Amino acid sequence: MIGLLLVLLLFGLIAGALARLLLPGRDPMGIPMTILLGLAGSFLGGLIGSVLFGNTHHAFRPAGLLGSVLGALFLLLLYRSMSRGRRERRESARQL
Repeated sequence: MIGLLLVLLLFGLIAGALARLLLPGRDPMGIPMTILLGLAGSFLGGLIGSVLFGNTHHAFRPAGLLGSVLGALFLLLLYRSMSRGRRERRESARQL
């Protein structure tokens, strides 16, 4: 059981780090958030893969490394677009 958790944490870290390396920019997230990004990207990649390739008997399952990184890239873009809006609102409030 502990071995499985360690493998999941390592896999999430690798997938999240690869996504952050492929999409350069400033992301104020530490190692725990990078792991969560990779794990969430894995499940998103698995869901998208099952929809695209018709394997719907297990619609919610983790993907391989490629699907995990692609899912994490999508989530990272979503995170950046959401945080950019908050940052712009804070900066406009400071100018008042």
